[in-house]
Amino acid sequence: MTFLDSAVWGGKFCSDGWRHSPARQPVTEPATGDRLGTVGVATAEDVDRAAARAAETQRAWAATSPQRRAAVLRRAGELFTEHAAEIEDWLVREAGSVRSKAGFETGLAIGECFECAALPAHPQGEVLTSEDARWSLARRRPAGVVGVIAPFNFPLVLGLRSVAPALALGNAVLLKPDPRTAVSGGVVIARIFEEAGLPAGVLHLLPGDGAVGRAVVEAPEVRVVSFTGSTPVGRAIGERAGRLLKRAHLELGGNNALVVLPGADVARAASAGAFGSYLHQGQICMTTGRHIVHESLVDEYTAALAAKADALRVGDPAREDVALGPLIDRGQLERVHGIVTDSVAAGAKLAAGGEIDGAGYRATVLTGLTTDMPAWREEIFGPVAPVVSFSTTEEAARIVNDCEYGLSVGILGDVGTAMRLADRIDSGKVHINEQTVSDEPNAPFGGMKASGTGSRFGGPAANAEAFTETQWLTVRPDIADYPF
Repeated sequence: MTFLDSAVWGGKFCSDGWRHSPARQPVTEPATGDRLGTVGVATAEDVDRAAARAAETQRAWAATSPQRRAAVLRRAGELFTEHAAEIEDWLVREAGSVRSKAGFETGLAIGECFECAALPAHPQGEVLTSEDARWSLARRRPAGVVGVIAPFNFPLVLGLRSVAPALALGNAVLLKPDPRTAVSGGVVIARIFEEAGLPAGVLHLLPGDGAVGRAVVEAPEVRVVSFTGSTPVGRAIGERAGRLLKRAHLELGGNNALVVLPGADVARAASAGAFGSYLHQGQICMTTGRHIVHESLVDEYTAALAAKADALRVGDPAREDVALGPLIDRGQLERVHGIVTDSVAAGAKLAAGGEIDGAGYRATVLTGLTTDMPAWREEIFGPVAPVVSFSTTEEAARIVNDCEYGLSVGILGDVGTAMRLADRIDSGKVHINEQTVSDEPNAPFGGMKASGTGSRFGGPAANAEAFTETQWLTVRPDIADYPF
């Protein structure tokens, strides 16, 4: 029996143990359409029960010693390491990941657990000065029950980066993965923490549709909502959470820019640009969606990028050595193709790609764009690289900032020029002489503008801010004197 054997989870969800569900949904391989299994689907009523149970178990979990909570997180990291090959297979087949991306994601999950294992031992507050004869403390307390709603693209790590720190800091968690990646984004996490020794009832896996997500947000016991996904859905969650006076950490979309400065090494820049635009078929919030290239290099850069795009094979990553796997489903495939064809109809030119290839999409390069074309304005979430030119760094800064999103920017070339440009850019992340896709468990991660609420996942300070409440505590040697 394997670690992720469907005998454990088939037709079930996990809420105080694995429970059979009358409602089920298939687990589908996007490359072939084959059925990989069946998961149980939760209902809003299941969410209500899970939230009540999570609130019961959370207090005991928060009272567990820091050493014990740290040990669970360390064991989770060890289990991810031990079962990495099996987990990567699921990321390849269920999420359409190429093998290298699956390995990268599993490595991030391992790092996340080990990084979060240190959180219980970090300082939990600070000593304040006081005008009175007393001790004055600001201490961090667990928020309580945290709702985590995760996407399909990096399903494992984008769920775990909220689940792991929330658990480490003494919270209980309700996890709702995307229905299309319920195993790699849900079952894997539940099984890991089950085997790591997390007490039953602290982590609940609740696969389902939007109604289940709404129930997670609205459950009275849930005090913090951590959502990663599209900006329109994030806006709706933020509005609902605001009405209920709950904190919502929203990590949303991006239309990220890669700026190629004059004098940059074109071959290296094109390699960086191809990686940024085509990794995981462009289905990453940090994907390079806009290539802004100095006019002196734009023709050479475009030709080099197009050559790389033409050389990238599309296929089934579970059965072939390919650079691009399938898009997550047919709807997303047709949406990407529609954006490309609409932009071409408006006057853009194809330098490479622009074609559906089975369940995937050819790596695409577009030129001749205007800034009102959909391929430039929208987050495509596909392997498409639109290219425009600029003359001055002032113009480059204007083009970068002329976007509703502000998640990640890469700048390639002279470091001094890049530093001055970085100071003028509105973006949660700026990478000099790197492309736009980068993440580490100890680094803050978050966007500006329509890319989210600046949630800054990653690192002890950001995690404490996200998943704890600050409580003011004072202590006096004797009962104070009062004038009444």
